[in-house]
Amino acid sequence: MPDERIPGKLIGAIVAVGSLAFIGILTETVMTVLFPQLMREFNVDTATVQWITTIYLLVVAATMPLSSYLNRRFKHRTLFLAAVALAVLGSLIMIVGHAFPVILIARVIQGMGSGVATPLMINIILEQSPKSKVGRLMGVGSLVITVAPAIGPTVGGAVSSILPWRAIFVIVIPIILLVSLPVGLKCVEQHRPTEEARLNSLQFVSIVLALCGLVMFLNQAGVAVSAAVSGGSATVSAVFAVVSLIVGLGALLFFGWSSKRSFSPLIRLGWLRDPMVLLHLIAYMLLPIVGIGFGYVITNVAQLSLGTSAFLSGALVLPGALIGAFFAPVGGMLYDRFGPVRPILGAFFAAICGPILLLVFSMRLTPVTLAGFYFIFGFGYSLGFSNIMTNALRNIAPQFMPDGNAVFNTCLQFGGAAGTALFSTILSVAQAGAGEEGSTTFRHATAVGGSWTFATMIGIVAIAICCLIAAFRIGAKRNSRL
Repeated sequence: MPDERIPGKLIGAIVAVGSLAFIGILTETVMTVLFPQLMREFNVDTATVQWITTIYLLVVAATMPLSSYLNRRFKHRTLFLAAVALAVLGSLIMIVGHAFPVILIARVIQGMGSGVATPLMINIILEQSPKSKVGRLMGVGSLVITVAPAIGPTVGGAVSSILPWRAIFVIVIPIILLVSLPVGLKCVEQHRPTEEARLNSLQFVSIVLALCGLVMFLNQAGVAVSAAVSGGSATVSAVFAVVSLIVGLGALLFFGWSSKRSFSPLIRLGWLRDPMVLLHLIAYMLLPIVGIGFGYVITNVAQLSLGTSAFLSGALVLPGALIGAFFAPVGGMLYDRFGPVRPILGAFFAAICGPILLLVFSMRLTPVTLAGFYFIFGFGYSLGFSNIMTNALRNIAPQFMPDGNAVFNTCLQFGGAAGTALFSTILSVAQAGAGEEGSTTFRHATAVGGSWTFATMIGIVAIAICCLIAAFRIGAKRNSRL
């Protein structure tokens, strides 16, 4: 009987690497609450200040595809130390930087650190966990993905109300150096040999162009639609969006074509021929559109429709974040005990009730009901989300797990960026021509935009559930033939 206890060093490694990923995602969402303050300090407009978040997402999305190559080529400890160095350097530049371009450089460095740390944490869990404990440890790992974006607005609102915004990064550095670094040096171990993998630079450039092009398309399409509805000039943004889409899709097609013909591809994609795994991947990309986009929607609807303060609007996501912190590992335990079908589908049938209730009460929401209905979604989402990736990767060959990890994490980042762009566009369209911010007509228009957004969320979650049902049916048919 094999020893199925969870090694103490594995827990320490997850804490060390996971804390780096958590800090990276947290600071990304913290910055969105600080946009008005940053616009005044650096004398930039809304379209410009959003690059603080957009460029971070672009760099993280571009770094994720490298994780398969990095995992095969370098030791875990080397990657961990690189992530620590990037996180500290980026934070130091954020503290001392007093020009907007310098702040953007810092965000690029921080994005690289997060792009290394997050897949490293997942690879350590998949490679070193006892088989009967994979689900619950993946649930622990998913706390980084689900909780950090949710509590970011709360932390940002709290810190900015009592301290300068740079204090966030002053606090972060000691945590990295005094907690993450020593624990990681002691606990991060290597359980498999490295390989002489080669970096296919042409494929790397093509996937970077693909991801950047698609994210920029979403960003600029939203700007163009908002400008057109409000009566402004949308020509430049529309042209930029179309060009970005063409470049992104063209580069993505080239990457897929090149990967099939390459002896040593950047990411091996053969495992995607399995329709069951592909359906899991589609659901895993769709759900973060809602899960990560919810933070933007709640804070904006609360402030612009219900008239709450920035601090209170950020605090409204906290109950849903806390329930996520508790139930993500519970969802993994249910997966380990009952298998994938009931824990995953049950979780998302519960999660979809949140946006349904928000849609029903959208024109008469209060801060309490807004937080309460999000709480329902957060409960179901955290209970089932990490199990999707866990179940998909269990159905591919072990040697392809780093490739699957890279693709799933990249789709997660893309889904999160898509959610913010999509929901901000919907709200902007609803608010166009509704008068000044704070007026009765503007608040009503925001509430209408909120109802459109909640309806869109319901559709996205429903499609994801259908994908998962189809995947489980394929799995059941395969098992019946055995």
